[in-house]
Amino acid sequence: MAAVLQAQQAAEEDRLRAGWYSLLARLLAAPADDEVLAVLRGLGDDETELGAALRALKAAAGAVSPGAVEQEFFDLFVGVGQGELVPYGSYYLTGFLHEKPLARLRDDMAALGIARSEGIAESEDHIAALCDMMAGLITGAFGAPADLATQRKFFGDHIGCWAPRFFENLEAATSAAFYMPVGTLGRLFMAVESQAFEMAA
Repeated sequence: MAAVLQAQQAAEEDRLRAGWYSLLARLLAAPADDEVLAVLRGLGDDETELGAALRALKAAAGAVSPGAVEQEFFDLFVGVGQGELVPYGSYYLTGFLHEKPLARLRDDMAALGIARSEGIAESEDHIAALCDMMAGLITGAFGAPADLATQRKFFGDHIGCWAPRFFENLEAATSAAFYMPVGTLGRLFMAVESQAFEMAA
């Protein structure tokens, strides 16, 4: 019975982890529209640091229009020439786009059976794509769910090595209002994931 309860708890934790990754992926892939903002306003929270960040995001979603989010997204991540932030792993790790970190990611994607989505302009090392990949590894979207060792390696090689700095920068970005609590959520969740992987190693 104890083993069954432990398995159920692990499955619930994985579901929650995948949910956090999916939320971050959606918020960072494209501007939040009316539907996304409505979902955010209805999310639950708790008394943890992540819960407090989620309450701040809910409040921001209740005080902004889709048009304002679209402009903020443009200013932060697109810009005229370049946005305030460059949400790509290669850029954070080397200072340039399309460098060796992207090639290593593509090799690992091929080994894990992860294919590039059709019609996506951004390279695979975009933060939204990486969060989406982690969610898929947890849930089994690319085949069987990845074991913890595989998840830990993918996180360490492609996310944990730069995403915490990205989220810190997003949290502090001058153009960020709606996206400031997104930065907080990402920073805190990256810390939780890093600590959990270290404990499981």
